[in-house]
Formats: sequence, C-alpha cells, structure tokens
Amino acid sequence: MGQNRIELVEVGPRDGFQNLKEYISMEDKLHYIDGLIGAGVKHIQITSFVSPKAIPQMKDARELAGHCAAMYPDVDLFSLVPNLYGAKAAWECGLKKTSYVISLSESHNEANINRTREQSLEELGRIREELPDLTILSDIATAFACPFEGIMMLDGLLELMGKIYGLGVREFVLCDTIGMAHPAQVREYVRAAMKEFPDCRFQVHIHDTRNMGIVNTLAAIECGVQGVQSTLGGLGGCPFAPGASGNTSTEDLVYMLNRMGYETGIEFERLLALAKEEHSAIPGAYSGHHINIGAQACGMNV
Repeated sequence: MGQNRIELVEVGPRDGFQNLKEYISMEDKLHYIDGLIGAGVKHIQITSFVSPKAIPQMKDARELAGHCAAMYPDVDLFSLVPNLYGAKAAWECGLKKTSYVISLSESHNEANINRTREQSLEELGRIREELPDLTILSDIATAFACPFEGIMMLDGLLELMGKIYGLGVREFVLCDTIGMAHPAQVREYVRAAMKEFPDCRFQVHIHDTRNMGIVNTLAAIECGVQGVQSTLGGLGGCPFAPGASGNTSTEDLVYMLNRMGYETGIEFERLLALAKEEHSAIPGAYSGHHINIGAQACGMNV
C-alpha cells in the first residue's frame, strides 16, 4: 500500500445497524453493501456472529455472510465474533477474516462479552488453535478510555497487546469506544503501539461522541496507521458503553482524505447519495445519532 493510500473500512452493516430496534431486512442490508461496493469501498465488516437474543439485528448473520462471500469474492469482507462458536460459523460461511474483541478495561470486557479479560484471551487461543488459517484482527475496545474506569493507561494497552501478539495475531484495531480520546493521546498511544510491534498492521475505530472523530482519525493516519474504520452516516454506537454516540462518518472521512490527496479509491458523490438514502429509508436509524450529509458543502461492541 502506497504512502498516501488509506484503507477505509466500512463497519456500518455491523456496528451501524446492530443496536437498531427495528429489524432491517437482509434485502435492504444487501442493497447498502452493494451500494458501498459500487462507490469503491473494498473493506467491509458485514455482520457479527453473536446470539440473536443479545443482538436481534444480527439474526441473519449466516445467511448474509454466505451470500456476500459468494457474491463479492474480490472484496475484503469480514465479521466480528465473541467466541470460538462464532469464529467457526464465520469460517463455515466463507469468511476468511474476522475481528475478535477484547476490552482493555476489565469492567467493559465483562459488560460487553460477559467474561473476564483472561477468559477472552483463553478463547482467542482456542480460536487460533482450531482455525489456524483464519485471519484475526484484534479489536481492543476502550483502548483510550472506559465509561466505567476512565482514561486507560498506555502501559496496560501495550501489555495486553503483547499477550495477543503472543497468540499469533498481527493486526490490531485500537478503538475509542466512547469517544473520549483527543489527538495528543491518539498520537501517543498509536506511535507507542507501532514502535512496540513494528511487524503488525494497525487500524483505528474512533467514535464521534464529542465531534472528535475526524481529528482523532486524522491524527492516527498521520502516525502511519494503514486503515481507519467508520460507518456510513456516522451511524452506530456501543450499547454496552454508557455515553457512547455514533461512529466517525465514512462520507466525511472520504471527503477530507480525497481533498487532502490521499488515495481512498472511493467516489464521494456516490457514497454521499447512499448516505442520504440510508438516512431517509431506515426507520429510527438516526434518532439519537447524527448523519453528516452536508460534507459536500464544507459503532458485542468496539
């Protein structure tokens, strides 16, 4: 990937849709995934393999993943899983890559995954052992701050990453789960992590609770991360993190990066049209969240 090439990773079909109360049909989900791909998006988190009792919106995970894996073989499609059962389901559906989330905060890990951090690490070890060919992205939730424990310490982040690295994972996603980070903190943590693990790839997943999503994401890009996660319209949030708002808006990021000369491979106008369509078509999608559809004039959970 060239120095000015940034991977825009759309996580809206998972993080954007997951806590909407009204079920979005698989037909509609496929329509938006197809629209994203048509606009040039090449990296999409399409679903999560979790209990439908916990997240009803993801009850079609197997069917959706199987269809997309067959329909879009040249697109980087992946899921999120909380355990070995979910990882096996994703693999059986044809997905060769998945995110596995562990919180830096012990309190958030128990609220989000219903297990201790050590238990999450043990489960990751089982996934690595039983599915050695599955590519795993380690999503580190609350990497910067936690709604229960406050600001997280850098030493703790590097220690947890070291344990995950020891299990064979070589790609990390640092997640600002509740949008409490600021650019100086992002630069400090990202630079330290990249220095400590120079043979790894890095992404960030920044929530936009305090309208800091764009600046924090840009800070990470300028430190050298290879990918940034976002959602169409800034939709999403963490249902297990009090105070978390929506994600950084994909169309705003594309607008900014394209204007700055970065290569995203994404057509802003087509993406913006899809965001406007999403805004008008999905019931309840933007109550309590914002959608950044004015850029042309100027969120088991991570």
